[in-house]
Amino acid sequence: MKKPLIIINFKTYVEGCGDMAVSISKSAEKIGEGAGAEMIVCPQAADIYRVASAVSIPVFAQHVDPISGGSSTGHILPLSVKEAGGSGTLVNHSERRLKLADIDAVINEAKKVGLTTVICSNNIATTSAASALSPDYVAVEPPELIGSGIPVSKANPDIVRGSMGAVKNINPDVKVLCGAGISRGDDVKAALELGAEGVLLASGVVKAKDPAAALLDLVGFL
Repeated sequence: MKKPLIIINFKTYVEGCGDMAVSISKSAEKIGEGAGAEMIVCPQAADIYRVASAVSIPVFAQHVDPISGGSSTGHILPLSVKEAGGSGTLVNHSERRLKLADIDAVINEAKKVGLTTVICSNNIATTSAASALSPDYVAVEPPELIGSGIPVSKANPDIVRGSMGAVKNINPDVKVLCGAGISRGDDVKAALELGAEGVLLASGVVKAKDPAAALLDLVGFL
């Protein structure tokens, strides 16, 4: 069994804000290192510097805007994420959808400043379109399964297999992740068995009563 990539999105959960964002990130760092899993955390923009200063694992933004600087009040500049210690970003999450042209622009701006990119997609067609833009990863997340506790790797394995095939045909350098409903080690194991590089999850860790225990469960099969 290959070692998984586990990306934890803190969303805007109060349980993953401020000092709690740092605490969860430290647990992810320690547990990932012990299990041999690669952990990435995605705190809120205001917490990127705080988290990146406290851990050595990659810290990603949840979103950046397709801008290179200037008069864009309230937007998130990719360069500012890099300067804050971030090393990547999610793009087009189902809760922060972008138009295709904006996704392309975000990918280009992120590459300019050295940010890794993870485009979220909801089906095989959008996965195909996303892979043509040459992100580092695409994460398959049917919106109806997000937060449901029902993992896409089990509820709809065909969408994962189909996405793998689509990406391989269009851009084999792009890696595929499973998202939506991931909460347990069995879910991660199922995703890897389908050929995914890893998973993207949120509430299964951030809203858990004991985030460290939830993280341990995710890697317990290794």
